[in-house]
Parts: sequence; C-alpha cells; structure tokens
Amino acid sequence: MKATISCLLLCGLAMAGLGGCTGSLTDSGNDHPVVADASRFSGERYPVRLINRARFPADFAVAEVAYPTTEARGTIIVDTGASKLYLVEGDGKARRYAIAVGKTGYAWKGVADIRRKSEWPFWYPTDEMLSQAPGMPGKIPPGADNPLGARAMYLYANGKDTLYRIHGTSEPWTIGTKASSGCIRMFNEDVIDLYARADIGAKVIVE
Repeated sequence: MKATISCLLLCGLAMAGLGGCTGSLTDSGNDHPVVADASRFSGERYPVRLINRARFPADFAVAEVAYPTTEARGTIIVDTGASKLYLVEGDGKARRYAIAVGKTGYAWKGVADIRRKSEWPFWYPTDEMLSQAPGMPGKIPPGADNPLGARAMYLYANGKDTLYRIHGTSEPWTIGTKASSGCIRMFNEDVIDLYARADIGAKVIVE
C-alpha cells in the first residue's frame, strides 16, 4: 500500500506549468513519425501546449514501428526498461510512445485492463496523502497544471482498481525517466492520441 500511495503522491505533487512550445516530431531512422498538428487540439476544454520535440531524443516521437508480437490488436505493452509504450496494431506493427515510469524500488509491473477513461480528470489526493503533504488541496481541478494531465486511463486487475494510471503530465521533462512509483506518464498531446485509440477493456501489459 505504501508504494501505491507514493505513486499517486509523486504523480500529484508537481504543479508547475508545461513551459513548452509548438514543434514538429523528428524523424527516427526507419520509423514513421507522426507530425503534431496544433489544430487537432482546438476543441479541447483546456489549452494543450505542444512540446518542443527538438529538446528530446528522436525516438520520443510518436511513430509507427515494426513490433512482432502474439498479443492481439489493441493491446498496450509498456516496456519500462526502455521507457516506451506500444499500442499493438497487428500485422507486426505498433504505435510507439515515450513515457515516464516508476522509479527504482517502486516500479509496478503486471497485467491489467482499462476499466475507466477520463478526459481532463480531477485529481483527489487521499486523506493519507494530504497528511503527508500539508497544504495540498483536497481537489485539484482539470487543466494544464493537473498532475493527471489531459487524459487518464485507469488500470484494473482481477476486477479491482490498482490505483495505477496511464495519464498525461504537467512535468513533460520527466518523460524518459523513472519519475513515479508505478504510474505511466505521457506527454499530454500523446496521451490524447492514445486515449482516442485505446478501448475500454483493453489489455495492458507492464513489463
């Protein structure tokens, strides 16, 4: 339970703004990068500030990549060692995203499924979290500074909420690092893309 509380606390304590700027994704060898288009987010309830991709490694670009697997189309596979998330598309291909994962000693691994999805979610620290961080608000409203970012996908195992999420982040500079205690963080623009493609009930493998 301590690890789970730490996960949500670390996911939630950052309240800084994105400080990013608009940019295009960078080509990555034989991969096929997906170019960000700010107009895609014009209908969002809150501003989505695109990341300057030039500040990140080329393989942080969302890309269609070769990915042989026996897992079914729509399965999400999280490679915590490589800080990458793959959405299986079938025919030996997947859509690849860069992520932040759990820090050493707290990383969560396992098999779950997505039971709930939320756009621009509220974040509610538990009483125990509030006791660990005096002054933390009891409810953090949606928006660019919300620790869960633009989207959240809630992971369940054996019918129970694991309390781990795949979600956006108000700390884009943590992508590619071990920053949480199990939650999977993504750039806001990337989690919006994944959210639209991932189905309720989708299998999620964290390895």
